[in-house]
Amino acid sequence: MDAISTAENLLLPFRSALGADYEKYRNHVLRVFLNCMILDHVPANQERYAIAAVYHDIGIWTDHTFDYLQPSIRQVEKYLSENGKQELIPEISAMIYWHHKIKPYQGEHEQTVEVFRKADWIDVSLGLLSYGGDKKTMASYRSQFPNRGFHFFLVKQAFKNFLKHPLNPIPVFKK
Repeated sequence: MDAISTAENLLLPFRSALGADYEKYRNHVLRVFLNCMILDHVPANQERYAIAAVYHDIGIWTDHTFDYLQPSIRQVEKYLSENGKQELIPEISAMIYWHHKIKPYQGEHEQTVEVFRKADWIDVSLGLLSYGGDKKTMASYRSQFPNRGFHFFLVKQAFKNFLKHPLNPIPVFKK
């Protein structure tokens, strides 16, 4: 099974939680995953990136919160434990925890964490950031898996969170 199919199959159990947001999140997940593949050509890392891509924002829907990093990490830890992949918990948890870090990540699992961080920023920036990746290929992924309002959804969630927590409107950003 190819890694795109792996990501799609991992996302299916969340279909009801995602509801009307399923396709927009699915497309974001696939764009982030494919951006990882542009930045890192190591086949052994594909599964890690597919899992991280599916779970990195899932806490928004499973826990109904914009402070979703820990809920997302709990979901991936559960999945990895139930599927005999406990050895991946530290690495994929770090990929999720640091994916909104503004500055480059340095630390354990630096290669995959940094690739994943960059891949998400590429998508969130609508390709304005590319980190040296092939912009034409990235644009083709945005065309193949269109936004469907994902970025507007994020802005709306950030605004709602600002109204509730004006001193910490985007709690997932890390310095």
